[in-house]
Amino acid sequence: MLTHVGTNTIETERLVLRRFTYEDNRSMLNNWIADEKVQSLYSEPVYSTAEEVKGLLDKYIGSYERDDYYRWAVIEKASGECIGQIAYFLVDSKNHFAEIEYCIGAAFQCKGYATEAAKAVIAYGFDKINLHKVQICTKTINKPSKRVIEKCGLTYEGTLRDYFYMNGEYVGRLYFSILRDEYKNL
Repeated sequence: MLTHVGTNTIETERLVLRRFTYEDNRSMLNNWIADEKVQSLYSEPVYSTAEEVKGLLDKYIGSYERDDYYRWAVIEKASGECIGQIAYFLVDSKNHFAEIEYCIGAAFQCKGYATEAAKAVIAYGFDKINLHKVQICTKTINKPSKRVIEKCGLTYEGTLRDYFYMNGEYVGRLYFSILRDEYKNL
């Protein structure tokens, strides 16, 4: 049985993962949420105005009332900037698994931040929520995300071919997962 604890702050070496606040609006716009390439790689729309971001923040912040809601702002400690987000966007309480999504702003990519955040959220899922399985999916064209997933110790499960239609072509969806016992043995 899962123990839903909600979105609590997680601190890593270089990051603070915490609940979103309305004060994140500016850095979200500057660092990632208005970037079409960043947003499209995890199938989210672009938010280009402060009003649009506020509407999304209303949704995020309002959902924190639920104990089974898990979404973190990724804050770089050195700058205090919101450089991305990470979430258990799909939580299956009946079958004891959850799926992670994440994005990091282009200026902060390839620095290990996504791996650092994902490892912390995976640990949170097993240690705090009592998950049996954590999964992450990525598009076949997103090679940096695939590297993040592999660095986190997840196992490739398969590909859903031609899952997305993007920019006039079909793109597959890669599935990876890690089980509780595998996590304990890392």
